[in-house]
Amino acid sequence: MSAVLEVWALAFGALLLFGVAGWIVSLYLHDVSIVDGMWPMMFLIAALVYAGTADLLNARGAIVLALVFIWSVRLSAHIFWRNHGEDEDYRYRQIRENNSPHFAIKSLYIVFGLQASLASFISLPLLPAIASSSDIGILDIAGILLWLVGFIFESVGDWQLVRFRSRSGSQGKVLDTGLWRYTRHPNYFGDFCVWWGFFLIAVSAGGWWAIASPLLMSFLLLKVSGVALLERDIEERRPRYSRYRAQTNAFFPGPRKSP
Repeated sequence: MSAVLEVWALAFGALLLFGVAGWIVSLYLHDVSIVDGMWPMMFLIAALVYAGTADLLNARGAIVLALVFIWSVRLSAHIFWRNHGEDEDYRYRQIRENNSPHFAIKSLYIVFGLQASLASFISLPLLPAIASSSDIGILDIAGILLWLVGFIFESVGDWQLVRFRSRSGSQGKVLDTGLWRYTRHPNYFGDFCVWWGFFLIAVSAGGWWAIASPLLMSFLLLKVSGVALLERDIEERRPRYSRYRAQTNAFFPGPRKSP
């Protein structure tokens, strides 16, 4: 276990350096919301550290590294593209207001340090999944399939939302077709599946102790930075959302409910 902690600490250090670099850029841009696009890349950095310190990268490790690469690059590119040319996200403007004066300094640990710390903890299933030398088993297959379901929900949900917002007259309206017909947050549900998929692979590699990672991610998605935060004031911006909320499952996909 001491060797595991040493590798994890090395990855944590790399994520802190990445966070500091992002913080410096945010000072120039006067926009800390760039951390959203950095968030997926933090897991790729952690995975690369885990792979670089492994004695031998076997089939499981190579597959997990590829899955992390695909997920993180797509999501990071989507977020940076979505936010390009936009003002600082309203969530971070509120954080900036609540932590002024001297937010420029405080953001180093309130925003970037916190994200790096969370990412290092959530990345724990990737460590045994990448470093283990055991053979691939049924749990690996189940984890890969669950990851695939999550990736489809997340990527297709994002694409459907981008297409909806690009249409003229979509301002104030609610997307309730496609995957958004069955869950109000297909992208968050997808992220949920991705990390539980990684955990199943970790369990197959003997990393059952990483259970706290998907539990924390689930808590964040449902109660903190995901569903709860987004829906806190969404009805003020989209009056039709109350009807959509009454008809559509919040997180787990399911059939539409009667109005």
